[in-house]
Amino acid sequence: MERFKDFGQQQTQSNKQSTENIKSIESTIEKQLKAIREDNNKQLTEMRTTVDEKLQTTLEKRLGESFKQVSERLEMVHKGLGEMQTIATGVGDLKKVLSNVKTRGTLGEYQLEAILEQILSPEQYSKNVATKKGSQANVEFAIKLPGNESGKEVWIPIDSKFPMEDYNRLLDAFDIGDKIQIEASQKSLIKAIEGFAKDISQKYIDPPHTTDFAIMFLPVEGIYAEVLRHPQLFEKLQNKYKITVTGPTTLSAFLSSLQMGFRTLAVQKRSSEVWDVLKVVKSEFNTFSSVFDKVQKQLNTASGTLETLRTTRTNVMERKLKDVESLTSDAPDKILEFSSTEVEMKSSNE
Repeated sequence: MERFKDFGQQQTQSNKQSTENIKSIESTIEKQLKAIREDNNKQLTEMRTTVDEKLQTTLEKRLGESFKQVSERLEMVHKGLGEMQTIATGVGDLKKVLSNVKTRGTLGEYQLEAILEQILSPEQYSKNVATKKGSQANVEFAIKLPGNESGKEVWIPIDSKFPMEDYNRLLDAFDIGDKIQIEASQKSLIKAIEGFAKDISQKYIDPPHTTDFAIMFLPVEGIYAEVLRHPQLFEKLQNKYKITVTGPTTLSAFLSSLQMGFRTLAVQKRSSEVWDVLKVVKSEFNTFSSVFDKVQKQLNTASGTLETLRTTRTNVMERKLKDVESLTSDAPDKILEFSSTEVEMKSSNE
């Protein structure tokens, strides 16, 4: 019994010791876990602070760059708007110019003059010419053609017309697709073109002072193309009013072909002068040929005389010299020396 009692006491002490050890271990673990927790919290706090600082710096940098780019883009947009406003102002000014009939006519005249200056020389055309005798109406430009009589020229009248209102109404009608308005605008434009042709024909065509036709210049290719869309109008202008309609491109081609004609005419004009020069050269060449024959005969005679002298007379002298006895080696020097002394004495005596 005592053994069991001792064993129970030992077991109780062992359990108590184990319990104390476990509590000590638990206390140690709790302390370590607490230290680890505190250290983790501290590191997390530091990491959070670092991340916040970096995020703040990066965000501020990115936002700064973004705002800078946006500011530059806005500045470019503002500059572009300013340029567009300037262009719009220029378009408005151009629209005002084109809306003024007198100013628009001046613009067409400037364009016509620029084309003439590029292709023709200043003496081949004139400005503000009264092509019709007894009329005070002056055509804008006229091209000079040589007449049949010397000193008199024949003019080709060229006048610019700019029916912009009728053409704009036609374009507006095409934009909205109104067939009735398109037909009405086309009739109005055709009527205006025909009126211009009649006016040019009556004021400026006056054969033989002018050609039997005149040229109507349309500064806009679109208007010229619209005239070509109506073949009957083109033929009517040519047959009834003797008017040839041109645009900037066709007028340039016409003037270029006319310039080639001027050059051909200049060559023909100078050909008679060249022919006269050739006649004089031919006569002079005949004289030169006869004189040359005489000189050639004289040269042949002189050549024959020289040949006779070189062969016949030389042979005679050689035969005569063979009879002369040969001299000793020192004899020629003495003879020559004596001869030279005699020559000197004769010269001094003289």
